[in-house]
Amino acid sequence: MQNNPLHITIFPSYDTTTQTYSPVRTPLQFSLLLSGTLDVFEARSRHLANPTAVGGANMLLSGDFGLLHAIDDRLAAYGFETNTGVKFVAVVDMRGRPAKNAAAGSGGGRGSSGGGIGGVGLRDNELKPVFRAVQTAYVRLLQNPFYDPDETTPLAGAKRITSRKFGDEMKRIGETWMPGVTAL
Repeated sequence: MQNNPLHITIFPSYDTTTQTYSPVRTPLQFSLLLSGTLDVFEARSRHLANPTAVGGANMLLSGDFGLLHAIDDRLAAYGFETNTGVKFVAVVDMRGRPAKNAAAGSGGGRGSSGGGIGGVGLRDNELKPVFRAVQTAYVRLLQNPFYDPDETTPLAGAKRITSRKFGDEMKRIGETWMPGVTAL
């Protein structure tokens, strides 16, 4: 909606050298990364609008923009856009999670928006469950009669989503997702 972030959830990443969880970037740095991904959305949208674009129809139908930006050797931003123009971005820490948490089934460790397998990268379909779950949570938020989506437009002061239920759902998605999970 008007390219202002409606909700940002940051999960601390597992640092294998110190064996602790710590944020990879500050909230301000993540906001700047998110702003940078908007340029990629815009460039790809223009490319898709071109009738001679190769492979554009599949992306246009699914909304999956795939890898938007490899920030460094550790972080990668992936994107999805709904048919109403709402953009979802997941920044993934490619360094991974501790194996003991993933094997214990406790929801795994936490990454910037999930986790990855150290330096290997993600296949195209591995973030589809994340985007599907985020879109479902967003639709449920819009169905709430007490939520006013017009409050999140720049003309109304660009308020962020403050729904505790929505925030809890984002936290659940981020803490349970890992590569290979097919449903959230």
